[in-house]
Amino acid sequence: MLRFFSIELGVITEVEPAADTPITTSIRNAHWIDTINPTAEERQALADTLHITFPASGDVEEIEASSRCFIDHEGLHVHALFMSPNEGRFNTVTVACLLQKNCLLTIRDDELADFRLLRLRARKGQVACDNPKQLLVTLFDQKVENHADMLEDMHHQLEELSSYVLEEDDSDLEEAVSRIARLEDANGKVRLCLMDTRRNISFLLRYLGAPSDDRESLREIVLDIDTLMSHCTFLFDKVNFLMDSTQGFINIEQNQIIKTFSIASVVFLPPTVVASVYGMNFNSMPELEWAWGYPFAIGVMLLSGFAPYLFFKHKGWL
Repeated sequence: MLRFFSIELGVITEVEPAADTPITTSIRNAHWIDTINPTAEERQALADTLHITFPASGDVEEIEASSRCFIDHEGLHVHALFMSPNEGRFNTVTVACLLQKNCLLTIRDDELADFRLLRLRARKGQVACDNPKQLLVTLFDQKVENHADMLEDMHHQLEELSSYVLEEDDSDLEEAVSRIARLEDANGKVRLCLMDTRRNISFLLRYLGAPSDDRESLREIVLDIDTLMSHCTFLFDKVNFLMDSTQGFINIEQNQIIKTFSIASVVFLPPTVVASVYGMNFNSMPELEWAWGYPFAIGVMLLSGFAPYLFFKHKGWL
């Protein structure tokens, strides 16, 4: 799928090509081309029109820093990590950005919230930029804003989870551990994306050759990233504290269960000894011929069982 956008009077708008418009014409006239799993025909048209070698998925996912940001005869290449929600969890997806003189090409395999929001804002005329360079800066700026929203949402979830674990008596601790683990994973991936974005911004500051206003915007993005990184560290500490607390409560519950079994075994041990004694097959056992022998044995068993129970109760162990 290809989406085309053009910049007119400082505002970027989405362009819907007519049915009879050749794809090459739309590519030449677009200032931003957003691709999602393009077909072989679309890939070939992009390669021929923009004079590029369309990257394979393996090349887009390359993680070495030297190959994620570079400049060649095709233009300026930046491979950036974005967050992608998947069934309640987050995955990191690499988006290849190719900046040429009059066009920005973004290549991705999944639908992402950052791009969906940027398209929505573009349709409403809310994305102001004068050229594809500024559009690339705007994309990273919005990405950082979305990460800030994710961290704020995770903070609220941790606050609710903290009250659930520490204040409620009937909380499901196993479910709480699972939720804490998901938040830790999401926080780690946001941190990874922020680190990747800071590296990309540093590369753009060195090689983009942007005007002073754009450079100032990039520096502000770096400051925002530094602030969010500190917030990530705070969330990691809170997650670790909550995980330790939850595991502590689980250990207390398990110790309580073991304590109950231990006391039960001690309480029933003396009656078991008495029953074992009177279960012996010796001839000289006076109580066997005694009319009150059976009630006497039952009484001794009850007394020997209640005595440890009352002792534990007196000590406050129950």
